[in-house]
Amino acid sequence: RPSSCATPTAKWAMIALAPLWVSSAVFLRAGRGAARRFQGTASSAAAPPVALFTAEACVGHDAGMGHPESPERLSHLLGLARTQWPAEFGDRLQLFEPEVEATEEQLLRVHGADYVGGLGRAFAASAERKAILALDSDTRVCPATAKAAYRASGLVVAAVDHVMGPGATSKRAFVMARPPGHHAEPGVAMGFCFFNHVMVGAAHAEAAYGKKRVAVLDFDVHHGNGDQAMCQGMPTRLYASSHQSPCYPGTGNIAGRSGSADNIINAPLKPGAGSAEFRAAWEDLILPAVEAFEPDAVLVSAGFDAHADDHLAQLFLATEDFSWVTRRIVEAARGAPIVSYLEGGYNIAALGDCVHAHIKALIETP
Repeated sequence: RPSSCATPTAKWAMIALAPLWVSSAVFLRAGRGAARRFQGTASSAAAPPVALFTAEACVGHDAGMGHPESPERLSHLLGLARTQWPAEFGDRLQLFEPEVEATEEQLLRVHGADYVGGLGRAFAASAERKAILALDSDTRVCPATAKAAYRASGLVVAAVDHVMGPGATSKRAFVMARPPGHHAEPGVAMGFCFFNHVMVGAAHAEAAYGKKRVAVLDFDVHHGNGDQAMCQGMPTRLYASSHQSPCYPGTGNIAGRSGSADNIINAPLKPGAGSAEFRAAWEDLILPAVEAFEPDAVLVSAGFDAHADDHLAQLFLATEDFSWVTRRIVEAARGAPIVSYLEGGYNIAALGDCVHAHIKALIETP
């Protein structure tokens, strides 16, 4: 992420496509198959289980040596999900690995047709050339990117179906996938992001389940410009974010409400801010707005790169801050279904700790 708060990445030979965004045949795969379900062995708790959606296919996306958005981010988490977490959480956490990918209809609810077609052309070119292609200085396509990106959005759709569909037995789900998505705008790939998975999920909640008040909440260290762009001017959606400013992508710099529908809430935090400033931003600005909005669905862009050990920015949160904000989001949702998606988090050890804390809070908060 080329900015004052980004760590420079290593350089290597790659192919740039220019111009990229031209209309072409859409390169999509239809969703298929049902979720496979794995349960731990501990006794059931009274609360409904939390669903964890993930896929080995999302490990395959590789932007190249030295890139912070690395396959190891997800492979480390998958190791925890298959070993430590089942032993700890038992059947309070249910693991699903469905072979589902976003459909054209689902993607076109939030992205333009030319954009989706252009990405399809880039994905196909990378596969044909067996090369990494640079869409910009830090957003790169490899032969496995298409499968990962379509699968990630498909997993969010599956998670929405799981918690909002008829007879839903879970009210909360975490989608543990990559690449991230909250920087992807309707017609622009940027900031490691191709499709905006959270907003694909939000639009699916509206289209499939008639949700009328969807809150999109974001605690990644970087402002979710894509999330915001897809909520602008839509009174049926609320977007609220805490993030470092100044920092990539340079948006969300003015605190408070904005937008023609008065539905955008930004809480910028200065470099060097820590737990106290972060919690105050949520308690004083974001959470009261969420509660007043009375959402009937909540989507979360869950980035963990504001952790003190993550060096892509300069906020200094502790693991417990992510437990805290997750608990407060659950409380503010007041029973509305919640789907959370993994965004940033680039220190592998800290990421494992923070995702564990996030999942534990989703499980344990009444």
